[in-house]
This record gives sequence, C-alpha cells and structure tokens, in this order.
Amino acid sequence: MLSPRLVIQYPKVIKRNIGIMAPVMQKVSDPIQQLFLDKIREYKSKSSGGKMVDPTPELQKEIKSELERLATQYGGGPGVDMTKFPAFKFDDPQVDIEAGSKAK
Repeated sequence: MLSPRLVIQYPKVIKRNIGIMAPVMQKVSDPIQQLFLDKIREYKSKSSGGKMVDPTPELQKEIKSELERLATQYGGGPGVDMTKFPAFKFDDPQVDIEAGSKAK
C-alpha cells in the first residue's frame, strides 16, 4: 500500500524527471547543443571511478599533502587506513559485590 505522501509526490517527480531528460532523449538539431552533449558524455566517460579528470601533477601533490595533513590531524599516520570504520572495544567495569552488601 502506498503512503499518501508518496502518491502526492509521484506525479511531481515524474514531471521533473521527464523535464530534465527530455532534451537529452530528443534528437538534437542544433550543432552547438550537440557539441555540448558530446562534451558532457566525454567528460562522464573520463571521470569513471570517482577520479578527477585530467589532474595536473601539482594538483595531485597538493591533494596528497592535504590528505596526509588531515590524516595526522585526526589520528591517522603511516599504515593507518582512514577509510575503515574504527573498531571500538568496551570493557565491562569490575563491580565489587561484597562492598555493596556491607553498606546495607
């Protein structure tokens, strides 16, 4: 069963998606628009994997130094994987049962 909120929002989402995708799905008659779409597709194909497109060596060096600075600032260092979720270990506190019974 669909919630009333979803039923109300569904037509808006469909209209928005059709409005965004309609120019891409149509045959382009304008050569400038076609060039624009070709460049966007080329850029998207280069940027696969979440990497930067055509980074310069200076930019790569700057990014590496910033990541190293942040890693050392937040507890990282050589050999520490900062992308891994930290493992927490909680020890149970020692409870003295005899001291509690003598207090009564």
